[in-house]
Amino acid sequence: MAYRFDPAAETMPRGKLAALQLKRLRQTVKNAYENVPLHRKRMRKLGIEPGDITSLADLARLPFTVKADLRDHYPFGMFARPRAQLARLHASSGTTGKPTVVGYTLKDLDTWSALMARSMACAGARPGDVVHNAYGYGLFTGGLGAHYGAERLGATVVPMSGGATERQIVLIQDFGDRERVRRCRAQYARHLRTRSRSPKSPRSRAWTCAARS
Repeated sequence: MAYRFDPAAETMPRGKLAALQLKRLRQTVKNAYENVPLHRKRMRKLGIEPGDITSLADLARLPFTVKADLRDHYPFGMFARPRAQLARLHASSGTTGKPTVVGYTLKDLDTWSALMARSMACAGARPGDVVHNAYGYGLFTGGLGAHYGAERLGATVVPMSGGATERQIVLIQDFGDRERVRRCRAQYARHLRTRSRSPKSPRSRAWTCAARS
C-alpha cells in the first residue's frame, strides 16, 4: 500500500473535497473582507460581499492581489490579524524594492508544517529518513518551512542552510545512504552535484527543490 501522510485528506471523494474547498473559500473571503481594508475596498467597488460567494466558480469574480499591493502596504498593511497576535514574521530579500512581508499566527505555523510534511511525503520522503535541508534559514520562508515539515513527517533533519558547499558535500557523503532526502533550489542541487569531489555521490530517494521564479 502506498504511504500517505494524511490518508483522510489524500483519499477524499471529489464531491466532499469540493464542498470543503467552497467552505474554506467563503471563510477566507469573509476574513479578508472584514480584516483587510484593501480587500474590502476592492470588493465593494465590484459590488461583491462575502455572502455572494456561493460556488467555487465565484472565485473568478474576486479581484486579484498582486505583489505591488504587498509593497505598497509595507510592512503590515495587508495583515488580517494585529501584529501583536502573530508568532513570526518572514520577508523577501527586497532586492527589487521593499521586502514582501508575511506574518504567521501559531495556527498558521501548524498548518504550514502539516502542508510541508504532506508535500514531502508526496515527493517520496518517509518517516525515519534523514533530510538534508540546504534552503536558507532566516527571513526566507524556505528553510524553516522545510525544517518543521520534515520534523512533522517524522524525519531527522540536518539543518545545513545554504552556502558552505564543500561542507555540504562532506556531510552528504559521510551520511551516505542514510541521508535519503535533500531540499534546496534546483540550481543549487545541480551545483552540489558538479562540485562533488566523488564521481559517485550518494543518491537521494527524493530531491525536493524550489525553482527560482
